[in-house]
Amino acid sequence: MPGPSTKLFRFGVAGLAATCVHVLTAAGLIEGGILGPAAANGVAFVTATVFSYFLNTTWSFSKRIGRDTFFRFVAVSAAAGSIAAALSGTIEHYGMHYWVGIAAVVLIVPPLTFLMHNYWSYR
Repeated sequence: MPGPSTKLFRFGVAGLAATCVHVLTAAGLIEGGILGPAAANGVAFVTATVFSYFLNTTWSFSKRIGRDTFFRFVAVSAAAGSIAAALSGTIEHYGMHYWVGIAAVVLIVPPLTFLMHNYWSYR
């Protein structure tokens, strides 16, 4: 079983890989004329989330694929999306520049997500 720093490093790499999957999926669907941007990003989000689950489960946290971990992983992903939207919305509400919202999401959501996965999804 990997230690906390190894898990955190692997989680970061998995996050970057999942981001690449999202971007490539969305761009391919849009550029290929298959879907519009909103639908393509929806498909890309689901694709990247499933990819992220498998990579994080087997590599980052060295656990077995299973129904319980999958549903907890999806719940954490949904919570993270809600937190990101709430942070961005709050910052926009107070008239701050959108880069402040992006910075807040990047600095707060991934560490929080890691902790939720470490102590709940993969307990």
